Parts: sequence; structure tokens; C-alpha cells
Amino acid sequence: MNITRINQRDFCLQFHCPERSVSTAVYVLLYVSAAAVVLLTVCGNLLIIISVCHFKQLHTPTNMLILSLAVSDFLVGLLVIPIAVIWMIESCWIFNAACCIFSILTSYFLTTTSIFNVALIAVERYFALSNPFLYTKAVSVKTMCFVVASNWFTVLFYNLALQYFNGHFVILVMCPGDCFFVLDESWSLVDLILTFVFPCAVIVILYASVFVIARKHATAIRGLKTQARSKIMTESMKSERKAAKVLGILVSVFLACLLPYFIYTVLGRVIEIELGSFQKVLMLVYLNSTINPIIYALFYPWFRRCVKLTLTLKIFNTYSSLIRVL
Repeated sequence: MNITRINQRDFCLQFHCPERSVSTAVYVLLYVSAAAVVLLTVCGNLLIIISVCHFKQLHTPTNMLILSLAVSDFLVGLLVIPIAVIWMIESCWIFNAACCIFSILTSYFLTTTSIFNVALIAVERYFALSNPFLYTKAVSVKTMCFVVASNWFTVLFYNLALQYFNGHFVILVMCPGDCFFVLDESWSLVDLILTFVFPCAVIVILYASVFVIARKHATAIRGLKTQARSKIMTESMKSERKAAKVLGILVSVFLACLLPYFIYTVLGRVIEIELGSFQKVLMLVYLNSTINPIIYALFYPWFRRCVKLTLTLKIFNTYSSLIRVL
């Protein structure tokens, strides 16, 4: 792991360093907005963590993956976003070199973990719908906890190895300063494939398959000639539309948040990058952690009931963990 310190003039030969001067009112507004984003990310994911951990009815294999995603997104909001927004607003890396290394390590690790959590949810949903009987026998809460732990340790090992052996930190020591991690071209391509192309392909392909399976199930239900046919049809059609909506939003937001950053990663070596633009697309990656609680939780009634019980402090009542929320 190499730490390279360069001065402002040499750094700006490679990047366009914008000079920003804003009024006090705009400056305050930026920090208020940043605080709101951090608060929304931390509180939104914390509510999911509390809900899944506290209510025993939510202790399911699927919710273990949602819990893992919420933990990674919670840590992004707590450790990564505050430093990133200060850097972007100030147009200057005002922290020391140790903070730079810590910020890069946590940023890479947590965002990659979040991406793979989304991919694991896609795999789990596909398995559950395509082989429901095998899924019931083979997948338990303990099994899913092992999968989640393995995912975290694998991503941690990969990021530590990548950053120790194949890259170096670029830290500008005078203000306006900056903090970057630079990979060589070959490892940059490998990292792009492993942390974006592969999980993105898994998510898109498997969620498309899930949607196709859901449509087949709904078609089969429509063909049932029973007295309750109309009711079943109505419920299946509603479920189908809801699944299509949630999955469409999931894939769209995931791509919208991650694609610009990885395009910049690829094109950054052949075109000149404006530093401010790079920070914006990087922030968009972090904002995926802000949006994830809305996608995975706020669309479902059980989460709204859990939030109400949590905010009214009813979770501190005796046997509150046994309350039915589904």
C-alpha cells in the first residue's frame, strides 16, 4: 500500500480543480441538506435494523439479507457520507492522511458490500420462487446468516488485498486538497468487472427471471376453475403489479446510482475529469444507501407497522417482540 503526497500544481495538471466561492446562505443550506441526507440514511436503515432484530416474526432468511443490506447502508451513512459531503462542499480535503486512508477503506468496503447484498437478495428471491420446496428445506435463518457473514468477510478480504497490493493513495497536502485511491489499468478493469458488471448482471438477469416466474404463477392461478377464482385472480394480479413496480424501481435506482461512477472510472484514463463532477458521481453511489431503505422497506406494510411501534416506544413493552407485524 503506497501513500503518494503531491502538491496542488502537479495534481491540477491531471484534474481540473474548480474554485468555488458561495454565499453564506448557500453554504449553510448545503450543510443543512447534507445533514438531512446523513440523518435520513442513518435513521432509515437503523429503523430496518431494529425492526428485523426485534420482531421475531421477521426472523426469516429473506430478512437476514435485508438486515445485512441495512447494516452496510447504515455504516455508509454514519462513516462515509459525512466526510464525503464535507469534502465536496469545502472543495478541499481538510482532514489528515490517516483520515483519508480510513475514508477510502470504509468507502470501498461498505459500498461493495451493499452492492453484493443486493445481488444476494436477487439470488435468494430467484431460488425461493423457482424451487420453493427445495428452498424451504435447504435455506434457514442460520444458513442465511452464514451466507451473510461469508459475504462480509470475502468483500473485506478482497478490498484489503486490492488496496494493499495493487494501488496507491494520492493525498494532496495543501488546500485545496484531495484524497484518491488509484489502481493501475489492469486491476481497475478487474475491479470494475467484479464490483459492478458481475453483480449488476446477476441482479438484472435474476430479477427479470423472477418477474417471468411471477407472471407464469399468476397465469396458472387464472386458469384455476374454482368458486374463489375471481378473488384469487384479483389478488394475484395485484401481487404481480406490485412485484413489477418494486423490482423496476430497484433495478432502475441501482443502475442510476452506480452506472455514472463506473463510467467515470473507465473514461477517466482517456479524458480529462473535472474534480467536482467526479465527487458528484461518487456521492450518487453513496446516496444509493439512502434510497435502499425506501425501496426495500417503505413499500411494505410490515415496515410501516414496525416504525410506528418503534417510534411510539411500544417495543419496550413486555413480549413486544412477539407482536404480529405481517
